[in-house]
Amino acid sequence: MLLGRHSHLYAPRSRAAGWHLDRSAYVLLSRIRMDGPMSISQLTEAFGLDASTLNRQTAAMLRAGVVERIPDPDGGIARKFRITEEGERRLASDRTFNVQGLERVLEHWTAEEVAAFAAALQRFNQDIERLDGRPWPRP
Repeated sequence: MLLGRHSHLYAPRSRAAGWHLDRSAYVLLSRIRMDGPMSISQLTEAFGLDASTLNRQTAAMLRAGVVERIPDPDGGIARKFRITEEGERRLASDRTFNVQGLERVLEHWTAEEVAAFAAALQRFNQDIERLDGRPWPRP
């Protein structure tokens, strides 16, 4: 909880600036980036969120120009959301900004401590996903 609560210390970008992604857009774009185009039902299955919640979030993402709706590349009926060039750019920018903030927090850690922390966080996240039944694909 502290990691999220104190993110302003390592990623102090102002939400009022309007040039970074909100948390839901960041998470959804990250998943679409890994899995490719996804429908509302696929996003519902992936995140365990209500379709109405995802409709609101994806509508905001459409307005922001970070995703676009496309016909299903596999020929299915449902339209899918695909990340746009703007979405790719903003996701990469936010990811870089977040990594730089974490580097500030960890600047006095040894390489071994950082590696151990990263391994523990990865295991923690994967075990949460296992218990929830919604593992994320990882490259």
